[in-house]
Amino acid sequence: MAAVAPEAPGAGDEEDGSQDAMADAPQAAAIILAAGLGTRMRSALPKALHPIAGRPMLRHLIAACETVFQKIVVVVGPDMPALERAAAPHATVVQRERLGTGHAALQAAAALEGFEGDAAVLYADAPLISADTMAGLLARRRQAGAALALLAMRPADPARYGRVVEGPDGGIERVVEWADATEAERGIGLCNAGVVSAPARDLFRWLRKVRNDNAKGEYYLTDVVALARSEGGRVVAAEAAEAELQGANSRSELALLEAGIQRRLREAAMAGGATLTAPETVFFSWDTRLGQDVTVGPNVVFGPGVTVEDGVEIRAFSHLEGCVVRTGAIIGPFARLRPGAEIGTDAHVGNFVEIKATTLGRGAKANHLSYLGDATVGAGANIGAGTITCNYDGIHKHRTSIGEGAFIGSDTALVAPVTVGARALVAAGSVITEDVPDDALAVARGRQATKPGRGFKGKKGAS
Repeated sequence: MAAVAPEAPGAGDEEDGSQDAMADAPQAAAIILAAGLGTRMRSALPKALHPIAGRPMLRHLIAACETVFQKIVVVVGPDMPALERAAAPHATVVQRERLGTGHAALQAAAALEGFEGDAAVLYADAPLISADTMAGLLARRRQAGAALALLAMRPADPARYGRVVEGPDGGIERVVEWADATEAERGIGLCNAGVVSAPARDLFRWLRKVRNDNAKGEYYLTDVVALARSEGGRVVAAEAAEAELQGANSRSELALLEAGIQRRLREAAMAGGATLTAPETVFFSWDTRLGQDVTVGPNVVFGPGVTVEDGVEIRAFSHLEGCVVRTGAIIGPFARLRPGAEIGTDAHVGNFVEIKATTLGRGAKANHLSYLGDATVGAGANIGAGTITCNYDGIHKHRTSIGEGAFIGSDTALVAPVTVGARALVAAGSVITEDVPDDALAVARGRQATKPGRGFKGKKGAS
């Protein structure tokens, strides 16, 4: 089973070796700044909880951090219980006043008191930084014997990013925010990504010295660069791709992050042995799992929690969420698989069929215009067009059981709880309210009455 996610560890699919390597690495802690309200999002939801690929931005970053850092502290704002729950089981601290990134990072000092390793400061609204890039930042500082290391990038459009000012010795002299930069400094192509790493004790000592005498009146995290230099420390940069370091402060920027992660997920799916006939139209969730030789048609959407085994065909305009599709099955077109659906080996789910909390047995078929909810369908059973399981009585859900090899005629309503036995035949148009034994025929419909001469002939208006 291949993972669609471009980085298996970041998707919660760690290998034992990566855990062993982390245990042997020098101690390091991540401080994740997540207190932003997301004013430009125009949302009641904290910015860090806005999802990309079906998972909150904060959880994307935490998942990658868990493979690199031994401790994680998340800085949240006041009255953000949902954010604190999303950060669990990691520690959270509250920034009571939003006075800038330097002030936010300093709130983690008490949670890391006595910590002897490095601390890196990251941002929940820049969630696509890979574990490799984080580990590279830590290694860059140690290998260079530097006091501090920061992440930098060379974006195609530097726009309003802070600029990284290099010194004659190749080290970093300072970081200047765009609002405070001169025209010459704004012409610098090397831009600050905001992520820094230093020994925790030094980082917090510098943060306590940061002042807010700048254009915004805020305590900038980036001021620790100049403070490290003032003590004679060397500051170095590790460069990373712009695509990893992009942040989201607005809905349009969130859409750019979504587009970026979808590109990575599509490439990973195809590299893992899946065929996407129109890749740009397929949308994955962060945890989608596809086997080899899976074919995905145009305009297919995967919600969270989908596993698709080898040799499956998913036809156009299908939507899958919280389901398992076994080897060789065919889904769609225009099918909807909802949470709890398990589609058996070589089973068929056809157009305009909706399946929820239902197991469809090996080789079973539901090819047209049906709803199967809270049901078990045996191997080889055939579900006729227009069949529905009436699983909800207005208060409780009830289950329907259909035996192996059963045939359910078109336009049948199965009123749960009800059982249709193995090899039973239910006549088209039936409303089944009682159990049907194995090998029985059930007919539950009004008798047809035919009246000769009572058609349209002779009636007014007939031609």
